[in-house]
Amino acid sequence: MLASQLPFLIVLLVLGTVAKASTVVSGHEPGALSRLGPAVLVPGRMQRPALLACGLVEVALAAGLLLTTHPVFRWGTVAFFAMSTYVLLELRRRRPDAGCGCFGEVSSAPVGMRSVIRTVVLTGFALMSVWAPVPGLVAATHPSWFMAAGVALIAVLSPELEELLDRLRYRAPCEQRPGPAESVTLARLRSSGTWRAHRAELATTEPYDSWRELCWRFFAFRNHDDDDVVFAVYLSGLRPAVRVAVVGGAGSEPLPEYTSVSA
Repeated sequence: MLASQLPFLIVLLVLGTVAKASTVVSGHEPGALSRLGPAVLVPGRMQRPALLACGLVEVALAAGLLLTTHPVFRWGTVAFFAMSTYVLLELRRRRPDAGCGCFGEVSSAPVGMRSVIRTVVLTGFALMSVWAPVPGLVAATHPSWFMAAGVALIAVLSPELEELLDRLRYRAPCEQRPGPAESVTLARLRSSGTWRAHRAELATTEPYDSWRELCWRFFAFRNHDDDDVVFAVYLSGLRPAVRVAVVGGAGSEPLPEYTSVSA
């Protein structure tokens, strides 16, 4: 049982490496890397090296888990996923518009609690495998129900699956796809926890302006102090992220940012 999640961890690490390398070498538009962690947290000229370095660490850990039982690779994997959890929490705090970049540009949706919980679960799986008596290659030949349960749990916690399904349907990334109708996006906003938290501050429930930028649709309202309250709704996923800020008024400050549900 201790070794049951080793094959799954190896596959995820390899997929992460391939996706990050593909993102770096593909012909993405300028500034795309600035919306993906961990590139978000480093200067512009270091964004490509940061993603590549992350991918190299993943593939090295995957090879060590596959072929050996050396504790350096076992504990290194625990440390990698624990650090990933910290990075995702920093992204939610400092850049709530950025994606985790866990699987390259497919992970471009804003970091939600599902992604954070996923790295916590993976840290637990990695910690459990530290004391596994066999390498991942041997463990892969003895699948178990616990391995299947782990796969199912991570699938539920992975918003990338929704993005992949959307891309299969539309054959284009989110920013190049037609978004939902404005009325649909507005309805999603009004059903969110962010809206309920700030509804009482608004002078009217109807926006006076709306526009789209990349994967976000923005709705502008007035509050009782005649400041602009701008809500941003992410256009991809079944349960999109919602952000809010006060802008335009003299001396106004941003409101705390919320996510209505995990993205």
